[in-house]
Amino acid sequence: MSLITLERKVLEKNDVIAQAIRNRLREKNIFAINLLSSPGSGKTSLVERTIFHLKDKVKMAVIEGDVQTDLDAQRINKLDIPVVQIVTNGACHLEAALVRDAFDQLDINDTQMLIIENVGNLVCPAGYDLGETTKVVVLSTTEGDDKPLKYPAMFRNASVLIINKIDLLPYLPCNIETMKTNARSINPSLKIFETSCTTDKGIAEWCSWIESQIRK
Repeated sequence: MSLITLERKVLEKNDVIAQAIRNRLREKNIFAINLLSSPGSGKTSLVERTIFHLKDKVKMAVIEGDVQTDLDAQRINKLDIPVVQIVTNGACHLEAALVRDAFDQLDINDTQMLIIENVGNLVCPAGYDLGETTKVVVLSTTEGDDKPLKYPAMFRNASVLIINKIDLLPYLPCNIETMKTNARSINPSLKIFETSCTTDKGIAEWCSWIESQIRK
């Protein structure tokens, strides 16, 4: 019982900070994505392709989360996009306080979109509000079509599902229609994109959706 009470207090504190972040984002009219997935799904590659397609249209900033290194931030920095790296030193998710501190390091003048790339994990990050506008979960075809059923909280809390690495489908025992059916059995309102960062398939549609959200 004491552990449950402690967890509740931690989440309540996190939610207060997250709401303060959300209020700041709304004041600045910044569309913020909390990008979630297991390790190796292609999150950083998706961020790179998104930047490539939108950097001349949308002013962006990125917050990178990683358990140990700043390798992802180095990749984004090469694209001349403002980026701050959060190293959690082993923690399996980002928390609102970490995002708040990273956000304070960014020059957000005229920023229209903030991408928060969370730590690769389909369990812990699902329960932590970071003040984002929307949660986007990335699922690679290499992970199998049953992943939504195994990690329902992540898919229940997300608004968008990106099925990535579709160029590998001919070589995998993964049925993409089964994957989508399983995901929508958890969350019928999920908006789904199918992408490949190698061939660029589906990236334009994903970026068009982002632009539509920014214009709202």
